[in-house]
Amino acid sequence: MVAVAEGSFPHIDTTVPHSARVWNYFLGGKDNYPVDREMGDQYQRLFPEIIDIARTDRAFLGRAVRHLAGEAGVRQFLDIGTGLPTMDNTHEVAQRAAPESRIVYVDNDPLVLLHAQALLASSEEGACDYIDADLRDPDRILAAAAGTLDFGRPVAVMLLGILHFIPDFDEVHRLVMRLLDAVPGGSYMALTHATFDLGDQTAADANAEAQDAWNEKASETLTPRTSDQILRFFDGLELLEPGLVSMSRWRPEAVPWGEPAAVSGYCGVGRKP
Repeated sequence: MVAVAEGSFPHIDTTVPHSARVWNYFLGGKDNYPVDREMGDQYQRLFPEIIDIARTDRAFLGRAVRHLAGEAGVRQFLDIGTGLPTMDNTHEVAQRAAPESRIVYVDNDPLVLLHAQALLASSEEGACDYIDADLRDPDRILAAAAGTLDFGRPVAVMLLGILHFIPDFDEVHRLVMRLLDAVPGGSYMALTHATFDLGDQTAADANAEAQDAWNEKASETLTPRTSDQILRFFDGLELLEPGLVSMSRWRPEAVPWGEPAAVSGYCGVGRKP
């Protein structure tokens, strides 16, 4: 568990927009700075759908974790790139379904580190920990997570909105495979990923313009990928129904007015045989 000693807060660069803080702004949070709000407003002016994408990504997390902790019976979650805490974090959703669930959060943003204690409010029956680490160092993540998780039992690896921040496909594919190699059969992976595939050409062009503006200013650049590329992350897994789909269309709750509109982001859940 990470403890932040008084007077030893990590340095937070408030001059450059950061993905975790901008995402927090899109979700209506308060843990962001003027530079993040300025970047978020610019992105939204160019591509208003980004707010729907942020909210839909969060809603997918809830549906996926409820399925994994409920029907699938998973009791361990490794959430990499957790971001800033908001409503219905992974441990809250999982422990409502199964109070004994054990969750490890991983992020490398200093502001997220300062909020670690908020993330660590586990149920008495379960456990919750936070690791300050980068997806690019999976061995460190796995070694630290082993203090809370039993890698001899199924683990759900959560990779929501993080893989598109590593530009090189071969590198990010290798990182995902390393994580999946470390978990046993019966484990799962859930991911979301940016794309230009979904929506009409006008929306795709607006999204591309907004992402170009982001990449000029932000500390972490975005690399959207095609469905064929994203499906490669599920190599060796059994992709659950309905497969790789828009984030709004993965097992949505029934509503009177039919299927929800697609948003420009893919999601999927796979099971390791």
